[in-house]
Amino acid sequence: MTETSESSAESTRRITLLSKHGVGAVFLLAVITVIGSTLYSTISWMWDDQRLPLSKIVLQGDLTHVTAKDVQHAFANLEHIGTFASQDINVLQQSVVQIPWVSQASVRKQWPDTVKVFLTEHQASAIWNGIDMLDNNGVVFSGDVSEIEEQKVKLYGPKGTELQVLQTYRDSNGQLAPLGLSISSLVLNERRAWQVILDNGIRLELGKDSRQERLERFISLYRKLGDQVSKISYIDLRYDTGAAVGWFPEEAETSQTEHNKVG
Repeated sequence: MTETSESSAESTRRITLLSKHGVGAVFLLAVITVIGSTLYSTISWMWDDQRLPLSKIVLQGDLTHVTAKDVQHAFANLEHIGTFASQDINVLQQSVVQIPWVSQASVRKQWPDTVKVFLTEHQASAIWNGIDMLDNNGVVFSGDVSEIEEQKVKLYGPKGTELQVLQTYRDSNGQLAPLGLSISSLVLNERRAWQVILDNGIRLELGKDSRQERLERFISLYRKLGDQVSKISYIDLRYDTGAAVGWFPEEAETSQTEHNKVG
């Protein structure tokens, strides 16, 4: 009888434990179900296009050429603007980077309905091929050239030569500074020949080779010509030595020839 009683008691304890574990498991499952249902409902609510729409734009940055309307227009061109939860920030960022004058963009969302946009503008260093501009690093960017208040040098060149042309302008302009001259236009044509227009109107033909030496030859010649420089239309330096000087038409009669060879 003793063994039977002990066995019965052990069985009762096991049933009790199983019963408790069963209740606990059911309770845990119920809790997980409630949490899952609540989470699903919350996510569904947040991703619903009718809920938490991104409706406000805060534009920040030291801006001269880009306005809030430009940003609104960029967003409006997107196929779809999602909710606070669903909208991909990278998509918004890529859209504002395409705005003329924009150099860098940082976009983030602010609960519950705001998009904060911080922009940095390009700083124009030169006008490129008449329609675009170059920044200080030789990067081409678009924008309304007429918005530039300060006079900028006009640079021209084939695609891919932007930095080369900009650097050549900087170097050459520095060489001309002691003469009180500056470059208003610099051209690198398809044949890779250089042409310079100075701020006093004189055109320099430097050709493809020995650009540095030919510019130094011009500087020496310019100093020798003295007051006559105001009568010069162009100087062709595409020679091993010397240069051909083209005079303005009214000066041609008093010149030996319209293309004097100066050695």
